[in-house]
Amino acid sequence: MSRAVPAVSRALDILELFRAEEELSAPQIVTRLGLPRTTVHELLNTLADRGYLSRLGDEGTRYRLGVRLFELGGAYESRLDLAREGTVAAALVSARSQETVHVAVRDGDEVLYVAKTDSTHSVRMVSAVGRRLPAHCTAVGKMLLSSLSRTEFDVLYPPGRQLAKMTARSLGTPAELWQALDRVRTDELAHEFCESNDAVSCVAAPVHDRTGAMVAALSLSVPVHRWTSVPGSQWDEWAREGAAHLSLSLGAPAKPAR
Repeated sequence: MSRAVPAVSRALDILELFRAEEELSAPQIVTRLGLPRTTVHELLNTLADRGYLSRLGDEGTRYRLGVRLFELGGAYESRLDLAREGTVAAALVSARSQETVHVAVRDGDEVLYVAKTDSTHSVRMVSAVGRRLPAHCTAVGKMLLSSLSRTEFDVLYPPGRQLAKMTARSLGTPAELWQALDRVRTDELAHEFCESNDAVSCVAAPVHDRTGAMVAALSLSVPVHRWTSVPGSQWDEWAREGAAHLSLSLGAPAKPAR
């Protein structure tokens, strides 16, 4: 494993604090990271001078994310196209189903939501683009984890590890999760019933790129009181159609209809 550069790691730690906060002061950053005050001030000055943070107020002791990060994010999105195309696909599926649709990617043992279209109903799932959740608690996460080999899975979820539970129905062990993934691989669909939210059930389908690799998953999130309002096969079909549309947008070859 390559050696991390401490100064770079600390600068990134500072930037990542702003995922949850719009503004932070230098003393707040010192407290949260437990770093020396002088070190934090040097890093803040460097990040601000380079445009990764913006100083606020006359004294410049408060900070928010700077325009340089917006530029980098825009460059990332323009090359990947997943967020833009995912939003289009999510909107199409949501228009048909009237439910909330997400597109997510996997980052280690978490999923990151990169696109979303809200349900038109007044009662709907509350979520946001950029949110992270434990992969094993979500349908999109199970879908993405299903592409792992057993060796890759065991590295990510060593035997004996206890998995964090979001609800009483969340899977609690790697063995339970691996068994669930066997079903996902067979069905080419993933489901979760109140495993990340006591009031919501989800179905997810795989999204592939031009190489055939699974790069994302698209899901329908439905409050449990509406889940039985249509046949389960209809939710499945909407998820498959949306994922297939997004896959084609990313250059994947068309698959024969099931």
